[in-house]
Amino acid sequence: MPRWASYPGGHHPVGMIPGWAFYSAGMIAEWQCYQPSVKSSEHVSRQYSGMASGKAMEQAMPWPPPPAPRARSCPPAALRRWLPLLAWMPHYSPRWLRMDLVAGLSVALTVIPQALAYAEVAGLPPQYGLYSAFVGCFVYFFLGTARDVTLGPTAIMSLLVSSYTFREPAYAVLLAFLCGCVQLAMRCLCLGFLLDFISCPVIKGFTSAAAITIGVGQIKNLLGLQRVPRQFFLQLYHTFRSLGETRVGDAVLGLVCLLLLLLLRLMRAHAPPVHPNTPPGVRLSLGLVWTATTARNALVVSGAALMAYSCDVAGYRPFVLTGEIVQGLPPVRAPPFSLTTANGTVSFTQMVQDMGAGLAVVPLMGLLESIAVAKAFASQNNYRIDANQELLSIGLTNVLGSFFSSFPVTGSFGRTAVNAQSGVCTPAGGLVTGVLVLLSLGYLTSLFYYIPKAALAAVIIMAVAPLLDAGIARTLWRVRRLDLLPLSVTFLLCLWEVQYGILAGTLVSLLILLRSVARPGLQVSEWPVLVVQPAGGLHFPAVEALRKAVASRALGASPPRCAVLECSHVCSLDYTVVLGLGELLEDFRRRGLTLALAGLQEPVRRVLLSADLNVQHFPSLEEAERYLSQEPGTQPHSFGEDDSVPEPTLPR
Repeated sequence: MPRWASYPGGHHPVGMIPGWAFYSAGMIAEWQCYQPSVKSSEHVSRQYSGMASGKAMEQAMPWPPPPAPRARSCPPAALRRWLPLLAWMPHYSPRWLRMDLVAGLSVALTVIPQALAYAEVAGLPPQYGLYSAFVGCFVYFFLGTARDVTLGPTAIMSLLVSSYTFREPAYAVLLAFLCGCVQLAMRCLCLGFLLDFISCPVIKGFTSAAAITIGVGQIKNLLGLQRVPRQFFLQLYHTFRSLGETRVGDAVLGLVCLLLLLLLRLMRAHAPPVHPNTPPGVRLSLGLVWTATTARNALVVSGAALMAYSCDVAGYRPFVLTGEIVQGLPPVRAPPFSLTTANGTVSFTQMVQDMGAGLAVVPLMGLLESIAVAKAFASQNNYRIDANQELLSIGLTNVLGSFFSSFPVTGSFGRTAVNAQSGVCTPAGGLVTGVLVLLSLGYLTSLFYYIPKAALAAVIIMAVAPLLDAGIARTLWRVRRLDLLPLSVTFLLCLWEVQYGILAGTLVSLLILLRSVARPGLQVSEWPVLVVQPAGGLHFPAVEALRKAVASRALGASPPRCAVLECSHVCSLDYTVVLGLGELLEDFRRRGLTLALAGLQEPVRRVLLSADLNVQHFPSLEEAERYLSQEPGTQPHSFGEDDSVPEPTLPR
C-alpha cells in the first residue's frame, strides 16, 4: 500500500527529478560560462579544470581579502578579528555569489544523506543528524576564517557520541552544550596548545580504529541483520554468527551501492581537466560527470529510495527502510538539564557523571579534527587561518546547536573537500547549505521514509574508508620505530573503548617525550680533552644522568682528567640543574681537576650568575680546549662579584 498520505500535498517521490535536472543544468551552465578566454592583471578567471581534476581552483582574489580602505564607517580591526565577515563582505562580488551557490548546493547534496547516516552511527533517530547539520553553516558564515571549512556531523564525532550518550537524545544534546562550553573556555583561556600533546601516531591510531569500528558497525545494516550489539568485539562475533539471517535484498542493494559509490569516486579522481579549447560537447560531458560524481551520495541514496518505493507500490518490501522521520524544524529550546524516565528523574549531576570522560574526550577530539581540517585546506589553497577564531566558531556552534537539538559537531574533511573542489569563494557557501538542510527538514522528511538502511550503510562505509591509513605502520617503522608503540596502544584500546585508547595513547606519547627530556642525548669526544655536549636542553629530570655520564668518563678514567661541558644547545636551566652542576664542580675540585663550561647562551649565563656558581666558562669550545691543554694565551672567565646580571632588553 503506497504511503501517499505521508507526502505533503500528495507529491510523488519522482517529483524530485526536476530538481536534479535543474541542479545539473545549473552546474553545467556555471562550468561553461567560467571557461577563461581573456586574462588580465586585474581579474584572474577561475579555472574549472581544477574542479574536474579534483583540485581547488585559483581564486579571483586572494583569501583572506586585503583590508578595506579606511573610511569613517570602516569597522575597527578588533571587530574584524572577531567577525571575519566584515573583512571579506565589502569585496563580495556577483562572481563569488555564483560560485558560492554552486558549492553550497554541492555540499548540501552531500551532507543530507550523510547526516541521516551519521545519526545511525550516533545511535539517535535520523532527524537528529539533520538537526546537527545546519547551525554550523550559519555560525561559520560570521566567525569562520577558512573559506573551505564546513561544520556538521562527522563519522568520528558520531562514534564518540554513541559511546557516551547511551542512545538517548537528551544526553546527546546536553553533551553538545557542555562540549561547546568546554571549547569556549579553552578559547578564552588560550588552552589550544593542549591539542599539541596529541601526537600524530595517536591520531592515526584513533582514526584507523574508528574507521574499522564504524565500518564493522554498518555491516549489520548492509546485510539487513537484526539484534546485533554495539560493542565492537561483540558486534563482530554476532555479525559472523548471524550471517545465515542475511536479507538478500538488503545485501544486494548494499553491495550495488558500494560499487556505485566506489566507481563514482574513481571517476571523480581520474576525470581529465577541462581546457579553454575543449570542444563544447566534451565540456558538456565532463560537466555531467563532475555533477554526478560530486553529488554521488545523494544520487545513490535517491536511486535506492525510488527503488524501495517502487517495490512498496508493488506490495513487496525487500529492504529494511529508515522509517518515519519527525517532520518540521527542530523546536528552539534550552538543552535538557534533567531527564525523566520510567524509573524516575535523572538529575543534571547524574547525567554529567554518566558521560564521564566524554566531557573531555569529545570537545578535544572535535577541536582537533576541526583545526586539522582548516589547517590542511588553508595550506593547500595558500591562505592562513586564525586558530583561536576557529576555537570560537566550533565552540559557539555546539552551544547554539544544543538549542536546536544538535549533537556535537566538528569540521568535516570530506565535505570540506567537496566545498573546495566546487570552487567556493567565501564562507557564504555555508548559507546555501544551511538553507537547503532547513528546507529538507521542512518539506522532504516524508520522502526519507523509503531510504533503505543498506544504502545509508554504504554511504557511511565509503565515507570512513579514507580514515583507515594502512601504510602508517610501515612509515613509522622506517622513520622512528618507537612511535609504533603509541600507535598500537591507541588502535587496540580504541577498538575496546574509545576514551581508553585516546588517553592511553596520549600517555604513552607523553612518556616517550619525558624520556627524551630525562635522558637527553650526549655527544662525547675524547681528544684533545674530554668534551660532553648535551644534544638538547637540560631540565631537572636529566641532571642525575648528566652527572653520572661526566663523572664516569672524567673522574672514573685512569688517570682522572679535566672536562668541558659544551652548552651551546642549552637555552635554559632550572634550579635543580644548577644544584647538580654545583655538586659536579665540587667533585672535580676535590680531585684537583677542572670542569669548564663553553658556549653559554645569555639566559643560561644569567641563571649561573644569579646562583653565584663559581665556574670557569669560555666563549667557545676551542678556547676551553686550549686552556685545558695548557696552551698559553687563553684565560678563563669566572663569575665573580664584579659581574652583574644583565637585564633583558625588550623590543620596542
